Amino acid sequence: MNRRGSLHHLELWMDDATTPQGPWPWLLTRLGYTVDNVWATGCAWASGEAYVVLESGRDHIRGRHERLHSGMNHVAFRAGSRDELDLLVADAPRHGWSLMFTDRHPHAGGPHTYAAYLEDPHGFEVELVADELEFP
Repeated sequence: MNRRGSLHHLELWMDDATTPQGPWPWLLTRLGYTVDNVWATGCAWASGEAYVVLESGRDHIRGRHERLHSGMNHVAFRAGSRDELDLLVADAPRHGWSLMFTDRHPHAGGPHTYAAYLEDPHGFEVELVADELEFP
């Protein structure tokens, strides 16, 4: 297996990164990640060989993320089947996520995609993509 180019980890600096409730812990849990490490200013969530770090250390500047500025626009995760993605989208608003591009959902990425674009209260965007095997 060639792992070159695969995701090793993603680190997001955000307000209240250690809060066990909220949009990110809910989403990562639903996607199959588990808490792997916790420290005073952050935590790491692991799934297989990849992990996601949520950090709000002393160098973190609090405030809303602006995805349209230079920097990260969004992160995309595989969400399983179309049905699994639809269940995530239905449950997401109760956990702080807002559905983006509602007029084009679930094909906002084009006619041959099945995905959801969610935004958390701090402006971070996540794309959830259904398995490609489900497409003609």
